[in-house]
Amino acid sequence: MSTSTYTVAGMTCGHCVSAVTEEVGGVAGVTNVDVDLQSGTVTVTSEGPVDVELIRAAVDEAGYELKA
Repeated sequence: MSTSTYTVAGMTCGHCVSAVTEEVGGVAGVTNVDVDLQSGTVTVTSEGPVDVELIRAAVDEAGYELKA
């Protein structure tokens, strides 16, 4: 198991949380996504390390920005 935490900009409501959770949860190998709206953090649990660019693409698809 691997856990990584990212910061996502632009989330303001429950719909934002759902969109990010759905898109990131669809990345191969991801087993759990926990989004904290207040802090803007997204914690991703996966079977093994997941390329940050795959997470970035999923966040972009949801309409938000992954901070470096």
